[in-house]
Amino acid sequence: MKKENIESIDLSFLSLDDYQELKEAMIESYASMPNSYWKEHQIKTLIDKFPDGQVVIKVNNQIAGCALSIIVDYDKFEDQHTYKEITGDFTFNTHKKSGDVLYGIDVFIKPEFRGLRLARRLYDYRKELCEKLNLKGIAFGGRIPNYHKYAAEMSPKAYIAKVKRKEIHDPVFNFQISNDFHPARVLKNYLEGDSDSNDYAVLLEWDNLSYEKKTKNVSTTKKVVRLGLIQWQMRPYNDLDELMHQAEYFIDAVSGYRSDFALFPEFFNAPLMAENNHLNEPDAIRELAKHTSTIVQKFSEMAISYNINIISGSMPEILNNRLYNVGYLCRRDGTIERYEKLHVTPDEAKVWGMQGGNKIQAFDTDCGKIGVLICYDSEFPELSRLLADEGMDILFVPFLTDTQNGYSRVRNCSQARAIENECYVAIAGSVGNLPKVHNMDIQYAQSMVFTPCDFAFPANGIKAEATPNTEMILIADVDLGLLRELNQFGSVRNLKDRRKDLFELKSLKK
Repeated sequence: MKKENIESIDLSFLSLDDYQELKEAMIESYASMPNSYWKEHQIKTLIDKFPDGQVVIKVNNQIAGCALSIIVDYDKFEDQHTYKEITGDFTFNTHKKSGDVLYGIDVFIKPEFRGLRLARRLYDYRKELCEKLNLKGIAFGGRIPNYHKYAAEMSPKAYIAKVKRKEIHDPVFNFQISNDFHPARVLKNYLEGDSDSNDYAVLLEWDNLSYEKKTKNVSTTKKVVRLGLIQWQMRPYNDLDELMHQAEYFIDAVSGYRSDFALFPEFFNAPLMAENNHLNEPDAIRELAKHTSTIVQKFSEMAISYNINIISGSMPEILNNRLYNVGYLCRRDGTIERYEKLHVTPDEAKVWGMQGGNKIQAFDTDCGKIGVLICYDSEFPELSRLLADEGMDILFVPFLTDTQNGYSRVRNCSQARAIENECYVAIAGSVGNLPKVHNMDIQYAQSMVFTPCDFAFPANGIKAEATPNTEMILIADVDLGLLRELNQFGSVRNLKDRRKDLFELKSLKK
């Protein structure tokens, strides 16, 4: 049919009243497979069991195509299942409302309507239904109707590889992979009588990135997460209590905006070194480290009382007589996690004798998986990639930089991390000066939230930015659902398109 002759295109639920027209459409669509049409009682069973899974697309009120599906408990079927097995010997008693995967039973477009991209609408409906029902994904056995031409010279696996490389044209398989379905395995003897495919099929799958595992807990992982970044003013404090009063003031502020996270900068507690400024630098910072356990305890109490996850920036800590730069994630449920700065700067090593840590990991929270890299660590792309491989959604970078060029290194590298790892990156630093603290004289910062650069995000990749060198808070909402869509449908897909056949990245320590 020519486009100019189309008056209407409608997607609607299949009705039993459509049966006779549906039968004729199937006979015409499967001309090479005689008697390949569903009986009326079978269509009635599908409609009765799962009406939302049975749809037709009509052009000028005439059936142009159809998609039939059921929900199955996927783990109960072996990898090498057949069409007869998945349909329960064509009774569809394998359909389970409590199942976890939408299984495609049939999809076709009548020959006269092909070329109008109508099948894409049927597949899109299935994806939307899968997301609506919170199923893990979609699966079906895809025919490879041109395989019979090459069966004598190559295996189905080799044929599929050549189709993917565009060396062989297979209209059905090409269409399916162009719609984001990926081949999982070859199915032998899948559909009896499919001589065009030599009785082979390809198990094709589509993963629902919005799927949320069912839980007995009342709480669920949030989709839209609010970040509260604290651009901290370095100023003199009389004691630890006074510093923590200021910290609580900011936590109260970002909590008042119902933020899910509060991010403090690196070494935000450095003003307390003023009381030991008479000591040399290594001794002064080791005295500062004595406050760390108390600060972590107070942050944990505030995380609970203000109902917010607190990322403590970083503080010096002594472990086995060695000095480290560490921070803590204090969750609002009372649990605590520790992270370490892995790459200390030359200045930290030379002036303070600080050591690099050894552990990197992503942390589960009620707002998705997060990672934390302290300042200089953001300039090493391997670290954030390891966190991305663990499923990180948001990367937090607490930093401390004295000059604008130092800040620019952290800023530009952090923005690159957002793009290459398809995640959000939040950076927070300190401003002002500490004239009475050696090696901590001046600070420069502009706290920001970065996004990937694609159509669903700001064109410049910046979600929000603070005023440079001014004490303030920065509040920004980030949508984790957009990251799932980016991973699947982005203009570029940095994680998915990696050439793992050429290189690999793995952590040597856990």
